[in-house]
Amino acid sequence: MLSEKLLDALNEQMKNEFYSAYLYKAMAAYFEAEDLPGFAHWMKLQALEELCHGEKFFDYICEAGGRAALRAIDAPQADYDSPLGVFDFSLKHEQFVSESINQLMTLAKQEGNHATEIFLQWFITEQVEEEASFGLVLKKLNRLAGDGRGLMMMDQEMGQRTFAPPTGMNITGV
Repeated sequence: MLSEKLLDALNEQMKNEFYSAYLYKAMAAYFEAEDLPGFAHWMKLQALEELCHGEKFFDYICEAGGRAALRAIDAPQADYDSPLGVFDFSLKHEQFVSESINQLMTLAKQEGNHATEIFLQWFITEQVEEEASFGLVLKKLNRLAGDGRGLMMMDQEMGQRTFAPPTGMNITGV
């Protein structure tokens, strides 16, 4: 059973995950406008991944006897100075998400809610991967330092990303 405090925090994190999808979709639109289809593709898949994360929270809340509450989502930032600016912002956002999940884990531990702790463990591991992924792209973009040819090559590389929903997710039509 979820306490009111834990339920509220889980619903807030679900909102954060759906906001992340919205943010990455806005970033995909930026890249489309900048004629960088590979980067746009990468961000569209990241948005799908974040939707799956939000769905995992939705399903867990319902299975744990709580009520999933869909909260208002603010409009994300849509304009950036450069691809480097996008990934700098993205990494900071992922660090925020990691911190919020860590705070959720602390709350679950304080309440002795072992089921929620186990559920959150997947997200803690996932966030290590997320930060590493965004960090790697950021490092590559920093190395390019305005080299247009390098950016075009990287755009092609980013377009090769594939999407695999998390284990146990039944996603169709993607």
